[in-house]
Amino acid sequence: MVKFNPITFTITMLCFNSFSQTKETKSNFSLSGSVDTYYTTNLSTSSLGSVGILSDNSANGFGLGMANAVLSYEKEKIGAVADLAFGPRANAANAYEGAINQLYVYYQATDDLRFTLGQFNTFFGYEVIAPAANFNYSVSYLFNAGPFSHTGLKVDYTASEDLSFMLAVTNPHLITEGTNPTDDYQLGFQAGYKGQYLNLVYGADGSGFKDFLYLDYTGGFNITDDFYLGINGAYANSNDADAGYYGVALYLQKEFKNEFSLGLRPEFFTTTTSTGDLSQSAYTLTLNKGIMKNLKVITEFRYDTSDDVTFFNDKSITGVTLAAIYSFE
Repeated sequence: MVKFNPITFTITMLCFNSFSQTKETKSNFSLSGSVDTYYTTNLSTSSLGSVGILSDNSANGFGLGMANAVLSYEKEKIGAVADLAFGPRANAANAYEGAINQLYVYYQATDDLRFTLGQFNTFFGYEVIAPAANFNYSVSYLFNAGPFSHTGLKVDYTASEDLSFMLAVTNPHLITEGTNPTDDYQLGFQAGYKGQYLNLVYGADGSGFKDFLYLDYTGGFNITDDFYLGINGAYANSNDADAGYYGVALYLQKEFKNEFSLGLRPEFFTTTTSTGDLSQSAYTLTLNKGIMKNLKVITEFRYDTSDDVTFFNDKSITGVTLAAIYSFE
């Protein structure tokens, strides 16, 4: 009996269409992606294990990130994107064992108005799932708090070169099977102005409570031509659950010559529960170096500390990570 594999079918059809059309149509098909791998170690003498490595089984030693392939096709006003990701990093952030990072179709109704239907990465936060798009390799507590992706419908409107808006209706983001058995939904909103974004989500998040409010600010400023300050602040709360979180992370990044950059990410994060608040902080020093075209190597020194929670039975943990990320397009 032959089994139908929707992922294989999607790739086959996209590739078949791209190679069977004229040269003019071929240019509408694109393939891009990345591959990453790393080594990490805990310098604390009393325990093993790593903190901040996005993985379903983060290593103390050599580890794999993910292989990411983004297939997209656009003709006239209609397009489709199949963003496929495989590996421990993808497994930690996505459903379907990480295979589908994004899968959606869109309709560009006008130059300023676009409709998107399917699964798309979240509009929240400073960091994303694919490490090639991040300055840091390890991820923040705010990123890990989610949401990672949404499944539903969103409408993007560009009012001007500086001003944009987005509205969304999606399944609860903790429901990852691609269906919505609870028949509950989330409403999303984004307003962007000159690179500063205010994000909001309200509704059921799949945890059993229907009044979760998520607020997020993501933005940044060029202090000088080679020094950038990024900011991410977030707040979440449910009165019914009597739980939530809040926190802020700063991204200070300085560019030097020869494709070398240095960054510092201080972060302060607190989870709120009916039994009390739990706070922790992390300080990440990142050395980002471009080796060859599309290849960058990241070295990170990260220190996490807390009076409320433990890291492998310690109140603090110091880790070093060396990662290599190759991007292609």
